[in-house]
Amino acid sequence: MSPLLPTLLPELSLGLGGMALLMFGVLSKTNQFMTCSLAAVALLAITGVFILLAPAGMVFGGLLTTTDFTRYADLLVLLGTAAALVLSLDYNQREDIARFEFPVLVIFAVLGMIVMISASDMMTLYLGFELQSLALYICAAFARDSLRSTEAGLKYFVLGALASGLLIYGISLVYGFAGTTNFAALAHLFDGSQAAGYGTVIGIVFVLVGIAFKISAAPFHMWTPDVYEGAPTPVTALFGTAPKVAAMALLLSVMVGPFGHLLSQWQMLIEILSVISMALGALAGSTHRTA
Repeated sequence: MSPLLPTLLPELSLGLGGMALLMFGVLSKTNQFMTCSLAAVALLAITGVFILLAPAGMVFGGLLTTTDFTRYADLLVLLGTAAALVLSLDYNQREDIARFEFPVLVIFAVLGMIVMISASDMMTLYLGFELQSLALYICAAFARDSLRSTEAGLKYFVLGALASGLLIYGISLVYGFAGTTNFAALAHLFDGSQAAGYGTVIGIVFVLVGIAFKISAAPFHMWTPDVYEGAPTPVTALFGTAPKVAAMALLLSVMVGPFGHLLSQWQMLIEILSVISMALGALAGSTHRTA
């Protein structure tokens, strides 16, 4: 177990910093978009330092884990998010959507991504998953006077809610048949001493489908073209970088960690998703250009 405060400093800095920016923007008599955006970039840089200094280990009885892999993924998320915020400075002002809520929402989305990456329990995983999603739903529809942006936010919300439902249903199945949601306990349970039942395997499939939605893996990519086209350009840049890194890190942590010993039972599904995604990405793009 690691010391609690040093390990949680990245999450605490984002959570408390996001609340401070929110209160500052609400109490200010003028629009503080530029100030809040620059402060959010600085907050991301400070969080990056805390991540590098955080000791490796687990906190809260194994709910969150810090490793070299989580540090690497966290830093990639912070880098992609900072780039998207910098891009938004000029764009949001030109499009008349320069409101202080935007960097605040982005900060809370990053907090959800970091919790997702560091999760070592299904409950923590879902908490970070939902925190990220709820903030990004609003970001997609941030240009509220644009019909396309509103449509993008609505589509993302409806399909995202479906993916969240599949994920939590899969988690409930895994818990019901395995008796635990902790990654280390699940890995120990399936290390060869006990075979996974059909209910557990079905739960793993639902969990995988929920994560596949976040990484836009075909055939769960149906939301991506419309949302990327309708959302403001900096939001699209954000969607294509930081959440994808967080979702891929989560996919690796979940499938290799607690379910790594069940590789033979879910490997085929990963291969199918990979082949369909690569084929669709190559052929659909060429078909669109020809048309």
